[in-house]
Amino acid sequence: MPESQDIDIRKVARAAGPYPVEAYAFVREGLNYTVLRVHANAEALPEESRHVSGGQLCIGLRDFAIDRYGLLAPVVLSSWNIHRTDDFGRIVFALIDAKQMSKNANDTIEDFRSVFDFDEAFSRQALRDRIGRG
Repeated sequence: MPESQDIDIRKVARAAGPYPVEAYAFVREGLNYTVLRVHANAEALPEESRHVSGGQLCIGLRDFAIDRYGLLAPVVLSSWNIHRTDDFGRIVFALIDAKQMSKNANDTIEDFRSVFDFDEAFSRQALRDRIGRG
């Protein structure tokens, strides 16, 4: 990530709440991960056609965390003060306010409210099922 983007994310992180810079970087990377999973040939689509809903992004961020961190996913997210899908929404809307992400007219922070229960989504069994150690 270029240094100017690091500075922008640090500024956003200081203004937006209890989430460290790593959480913002994770959400930005997780958005790309989600877009590629939701839209076939995402690279060939114009940016406005790559939209994902708040719910889709939450599911994508869950999967991205598990794919990246495995059984440690809930520990990593918790260390970043991310304990529920609402936290993803706060980070996303902080990035939108900072012009680091975009939204369409219908997107609201409410789209991120209670998309899934973290205790269930990151239970030991759910993690093992997802990573194939069930």
